[in-house]
Amino acid sequence: MEQVRIPFENLVATLTSCLIKQGFEQDRAIRCATLFAQADRDGVYSHGVNRFFLFLDFIKKGFVIPQNEPELIAQIGMMERYDGRSGPGNLNAEFAMDRAIELAKSFGMSAVTLMNTNHWMRAGNFGWQAADAHCIGICFTNTISNMPTWGGSEPKLGNNPLVIAIPRSSGHVVLDMAMSQFAYGKMEIAKKKGEQLPFDGGFDSNGNLTKSPEDILFSHLALPTGMWKGAGLSLMLDILVTVLSGGNSTMEVGKDGIEKGLSQVFICFDPVKLNLTEWMESKIDSIIADLKSSSVFEDKSVRYPGEQVLQIRESNLKSGIPINTELWDKLLTLSTS
Repeated sequence: MEQVRIPFENLVATLTSCLIKQGFEQDRAIRCATLFAQADRDGVYSHGVNRFFLFLDFIKKGFVIPQNEPELIAQIGMMERYDGRSGPGNLNAEFAMDRAIELAKSFGMSAVTLMNTNHWMRAGNFGWQAADAHCIGICFTNTISNMPTWGGSEPKLGNNPLVIAIPRSSGHVVLDMAMSQFAYGKMEIAKKKGEQLPFDGGFDSNGNLTKSPEDILFSHLALPTGMWKGAGLSLMLDILVTVLSGGNSTMEVGKDGIEKGLSQVFICFDPVKLNLTEWMESKIDSIIADLKSSSVFEDKSVRYPGEQVLQIRESNLKSGIPINTELWDKLLTLSTS
């Protein structure tokens, strides 16, 4: 597929124009557009502008309500619960992580939950948000049913993404992973390119393991990461977000076949408030140094979670964000029509 390189600021401006036409106030449009653009800037192309038109479709269908902001339901010390009121998922998540950061800086640690929210798009955005605020951040969400429980032949679990972010002056350590071997967004991209997955990524409709993204997207039977272990972790994350938020579980999110009304949790720790800063940096550096000293098989290398993101970010900010030419033309048309 042909691509063009678009400066980050131009991408944000174009997406902002599109969102304003969909009823967003300017400030919210800029913030929402920036979150989409940050995904592409950092190389997470499956959850950036490749999802933008699906996001707009959800707005048109009334699943995402541009003007709605989270409403406080309950507050007990360091914990707050919010109703996302079907607002834009990435803006709701940004708000929730911001509140978690504020509370952590007061109490040392915090938990903020969201019910009735929408897909947060790139999960890692909110881990980087916490780390950039010098906080340890943990967040997770449930999803529509798109993964079988181990031994099952139908989708009962979500691929429920989990983010763990640890601040570090020489490069934050940020894990951003779904509970499926491959995220559905990455399988969509592989399908569009006509490519097979590098490893088995799920089951076809007959229960056979397959590298075919098309077959997995059709069956909705993605392979749990770690097989039975990933299936178990997915279930526990779903139970946690459901109970702590008071919101929908995966089985309820997927009943109508639409991924909306999600539940999410955001947890923060402030190293300064917890008196961890004197040794935390050197300890993390020593852990990373030990990891990087690992002997490797031929033509292999090791890296810590988030390491490659910084390299891709620097390159894309210098050379422009790679965007599919056809998609960019559609965005330009929408932003000016």
